[in-house]
Amino acid sequence: MPRPKKWRRVCSLPDVNRFGPLGFPVEKEDLVIMSVDEYETIRLIDLEGLSQEECANIMHVARTTVQGIYQEARKKIAESLVEGKVLLIEGGEYRLCGGEGDFHSRRCCHRNRCRKDKTNEF
Repeated sequence: MPRPKKWRRVCSLPDVNRFGPLGFPVEKEDLVIMSVDEYETIRLIDLEGLSQEECANIMHVARTTVQGIYQEARKKIAESLVEGKVLLIEGGEYRLCGGEGDFHSRRCCHRNRCRKDKTNEF
């Protein structure tokens, strides 16, 4: 029996979970499904500019696990772009950070901080 997957910590679910040529009917073979934990690695490494080691610490997994997740996520993004498939973000082995406690970190809940800052501007 294989070892169970370790839960990956994720800050928040994406606001939009479907990308691509949306004006056409979508067949199952025209979908690329990215897990929420794959999305989180892309967010932390590519958007936040963290190293794989920093990303691993935030998600509470090994660096080699992050490396594999990140590689799969980039492959799925490329497949969606090159082949014109719809990218759907859903599922995966993750737990959401509630904004406090053991699951919370400085880099976590970035959107909540940004929204609070923007609402103060008006």
